[in-house]
Amino acid sequence: MQRFSILVVLLTGLLVSCSGPMKYHFQEGPVYGSTYHIYYEYPDGKSLEKDILALLKRIDASMSSYDPGSLISRLNRNDSAASLDADLERVLTVGFEVSEKSGGAFDMTVAPLVNAWGFGFTAREKMTPQLVDSLLKITGYKRVTIRDGRLVKDDPRIMIDVNAIAPGYASDVISELFESKGIRNYLVEIGGELRCLGVNQKGIPWRVGIDKPLENEVEREIEQVLQMSRGSVATSGNYRKFYEEDGVKYSHTIDPKTGYPARSNLLSATVLTDKCIYADAWATVFMVIGMEKAIQLLKQLDGMEVLFIYSDEQGNLKEWQSAGIAAMIYKSSTAAQEQPNPQSR
Repeated sequence: MQRFSILVVLLTGLLVSCSGPMKYHFQEGPVYGSTYHIYYEYPDGKSLEKDILALLKRIDASMSSYDPGSLISRLNRNDSAASLDADLERVLTVGFEVSEKSGGAFDMTVAPLVNAWGFGFTAREKMTPQLVDSLLKITGYKRVTIRDGRLVKDDPRIMIDVNAIAPGYASDVISELFESKGIRNYLVEIGGELRCLGVNQKGIPWRVGIDKPLENEVEREIEQVLQMSRGSVATSGNYRKFYEEDGVKYSHTIDPKTGYPARSNLLSATVLTDKCIYADAWATVFMVIGMEKAIQLLKQLDGMEVLFIYSDEQGNLKEWQSAGIAAMIYKSSTAAQEQPNPQSR
């Protein structure tokens, strides 16, 4: 799993230490081709570092397409001895649900196309209309089912890629660990997908910065700052992970229906909802279908807020916000000047 984070946590003067009325722990490191950053208050002062690392390792062993020994790699090779574990079955079930509700805009069987375009776990190929058509013939979420704890494919060449949903799931799993232990103040960010509850060490809601979608920028700029005390947020964008060839820009978001990189004036989609696995998946959907279709689809989805950043006809950056976003935006004029931490790739 490889991710580019386009969310930052604004510390707003937060010192993660043992002083003060609350004791917060901070843990960070590389994971899934990206990074993770976790803050949490544990009343008895104990660290959960080993528990967190064990969960991250467990999910990686299940879902990493870059590890030939992982469960998903074995399934992609049609290993007859490989059956689904609880983690992968949960992720696939949610993925199929989002696929159905999005009309196929989210599709975990897009792996061969992602690989061919150079954004997956194999070398990039020379793309031709004929190759795209041939790969589309082994793509389609309805061609894969779960039956008696096993993944059943109607063509052995079909491959599964859960990169667009697994980091959000990992954030949920660690959040569930915290809540099972009575932790009520935490923030979990894995590969840019984030879930939080309560307040930071200064007793104020968590503040999360959304990147301005600028290509080839060394210094990050913050477009908006959200203030949150509960929920999940994920942002997907096409301005960090792309390549240019013969003057044409190819982004990593592949449209499962056409087989080509998705193109629209939508530059980034930020989704807020209860569970991070859904925020992660729907952010991908909206980048695939573009802003106009996304706004229409939102009318059918409950419990979700979004912030879309797009380019108008003159090339200027504009925003479209759902009704509930305004109440979450941090109004301080100094918000964008605060030191962002952690800095991600």
